[in-house]
Amino acid sequence: MSYNRRDFIKLGVQSAAAVALLQMGCNSAGSATGSGKHIEQFGLQLYTLRDDMPKDPKAVLKQVAGFGYKQIESYEGGQGMFWGMGHKGFKQYMDELGMTIVSSHCDMNRDFERKAAEAAEIGMKYLVCPYLGKQKSLDDYKRYADTFNQKGEICRKNGIRFAYHNHDYSFEKMDGQYPQKIMMDMTNKETVDYEMDIYWVVAAGEDVQSWLGNYKNRFRLSHIKDRAKNATGGDASVNLGTGSIDFSKVLRSAIDNGMQYFIVEQEKYEGTTPLEAVKANAAYMKGLKV
Repeated sequence: MSYNRRDFIKLGVQSAAAVALLQMGCNSAGSATGSGKHIEQFGLQLYTLRDDMPKDPKAVLKQVAGFGYKQIESYEGGQGMFWGMGHKGFKQYMDELGMTIVSSHCDMNRDFERKAAEAAEIGMKYLVCPYLGKQKSLDDYKRYADTFNQKGEICRKNGIRFAYHNHDYSFEKMDGQYPQKIMMDMTNKETVDYEMDIYWVVAAGEDVQSWLGNYKNRFRLSHIKDRAKNATGGDASVNLGTGSIDFSKVLRSAIDNGMQYFIVEQEKYEGTTPLEAVKANAAYMKGLKV
């Protein structure tokens, strides 16, 4: 997500899991040797279609399914995570379209226990905190790590997991330390995962593969979002394959280090519409080999 989400969201055994994951097809992209396989299932963060979804959620979701997306990550807009259908109604419609809702960004400070229970009831895997904003001190990030642990425990009791989605600010050093590292080191890896927005790591000037390797099996979800070539500003996303990020290399490393979900997102559109971009991005993902 980019910073304009502030307008409506303000947020103050392993082997068995691997087998289950392969059965779901969430991570059948390739082996650790880089076998050049496709990512068979990829998702869409619905915030990409933030201007279209409120008009007719069902019609837009039908188009998304037609483009080839098999997974959905929602967000908590004016109609809620389930777009006015309720959690069971949304699940039923996803089933009709042949898609699954794997996660949703949400306000973790409001009705979180209810959200966790509803998410679990329809088979979702994650609730995700999408944004904190740059904090004044490292102690603020430490306090948020404590909060993440609390939310992670609520999710655990309901049979799902909690995750935090990064922007660039957590990869910018403060007093010689990375806020992202502090949060990851201070959170319980049994209950708290992280969603790497690859775009924002690149925008911060950090090496994606190094972070993936240093925190193996902690980044379980990803946002696949390309960054314009020679971009100087923060918000410069473009259609996949037209920017500067080598997703074949990056996603191979992500898979090798435990990434499970690959979720397309785009913020800006030049010379195209959001739906056209979503369609083009699906075509790119289908053709991508890692």
